[in-house]
Amino acid sequence: MTHLPHDLYTADQCRELDRIAIEEEGMSGSILMERAGEAAWRLLTRRWPEARRIAVVCGTGNNGGDGYVVARLAQADGREVRVLQVGDPDKLHGDALAALQRLQGMEVVPEAFASQPIEDLDLLVDGLLGTGVQGPVNEPYATAIDWLNASGKPVLALDVPSGLDANTGQAGGRAVCADATLTFIGLKTGLLTGDASDHVGELAFTSLNLPASVRARVSPVARRLDFDAFRQHLPRRARNSHKGLFGHVLIIGGEQGMNGAARLAGEAALRCGAGRVSIATRAAHAATLNSGRPELMCHGVEDSEALQALIEQATVLAVGPGLGQGEWARMIWQVVEASDAPRVVDADGLNLLADNPQRSGQRILTPHPGEAGRLLNQSTAGVQADRLAAVRRLQAEYDGVVVLKGAGTLVSADAGNSICTAGNPGMSSAGMGDVLTGVIAALLAQGLEPEIAAQLGVCLHGTAADQSARAAGERGLLAGDLFGPLRRLVND
Repeated sequence: MTHLPHDLYTADQCRELDRIAIEEEGMSGSILMERAGEAAWRLLTRRWPEARRIAVVCGTGNNGGDGYVVARLAQADGREVRVLQVGDPDKLHGDALAALQRLQGMEVVPEAFASQPIEDLDLLVDGLLGTGVQGPVNEPYATAIDWLNASGKPVLALDVPSGLDANTGQAGGRAVCADATLTFIGLKTGLLTGDASDHVGELAFTSLNLPASVRARVSPVARRLDFDAFRQHLPRRARNSHKGLFGHVLIIGGEQGMNGAARLAGEAALRCGAGRVSIATRAAHAATLNSGRPELMCHGVEDSEALQALIEQATVLAVGPGLGQGEWARMIWQVVEASDAPRVVDADGLNLLADNPQRSGQRILTPHPGEAGRLLNQSTAGVQADRLAAVRRLQAEYDGVVVLKGAGTLVSADAGNSICTAGNPGMSSAGMGDVLTGVIAALLAQGLEPEIAAQLGVCLHGTAADQSARAAGERGLLAGDLFGPLRRLVND
């Protein structure tokens, strides 16, 4: 067993790695299946050492074969084991059939699945479908999934929770809700985004000891992000520093009734190390916007000339928080789009961009799924159905760097794609996106490259939210609660 890797693959890529190992490197498919089952058994005994009565629910493919190995090892360890067979066992062949025959040699005979009573069981193992699902699950597997989920017993999923799309993370109507998932050969993208967080549970990985020569043959489709890997981009500051070294962020937004969004973005930029932060907003509330945070320099802007003067003094622009889509906002947008300053675009800035799509390598776009749908002229559901495809298409059409927010936030740039798994449901509250805008803008202002600023920004944002949630819970988490953790994290 290893820690989670950073390289991410599709299900087809994992099957190709498996094929190369067996057909070209001469590894035994049966041995790989044994390794998978052995790794699952180790995880099972580590996490549930007291589980004595175990049911392994098996399908008719290799995922079922992995389950047979787990059942055999449980039987050898003196556990009470039942194997519930879903689907026609006559369809078994190859390594899965060989695994079944070895299990039968231990005098364990699978019984046909029939939604058996489960009161006498301690633990269930999902070996139904693995990576072989795209779209809705058919019978009899749908009933078996419902049975697993209604059991009230802990569930260990082998490779992928059955019913979850290994590529997109979509549940397709029904999928096993596992307490833990052990995935094999390659870490699948669908285990880290979309619906995955509601189905995967604790995620573990084993490479099955595939040699590096096999892995070198398949390029990962994305990378997994974590904050620890990015700490190097925030070095300790020289003692002989001054504010001019760390950039000037100009937050542009705050239409009538929405000035709080610009205020949140501004304080986030300050807390993440920007040397100076200004806000260009409506004149009616410019004098009070920095109440409680006098370090923010607030300017009332009602014409293009005033805005242009502020832009010329800034290092980085952050446009969109509370901007609106009225005449004032459209004036603002025309001036911003004419500038060559690096910028982060969020919220109504994205909606204005969707009205007049243009490419620019100077932007970091940070849409949520609804805004992404407008940019792509498709539904929110269409975006969520394949988040990785959506963010790649956004980057191809709009250029620059694109951050697709949500469970398993994605970052796409010319150099590739990445997924950040930090964050929690408590972030489903107003203002969280405005804070992210300020975080990324501050990192840009301090000299980070756009892709690194976006990647580190989403890691900081999600990790800060996780720390705050651990302290007081997810429900009721406010955007402003992130400021303290953000400051600590950028100084770790």
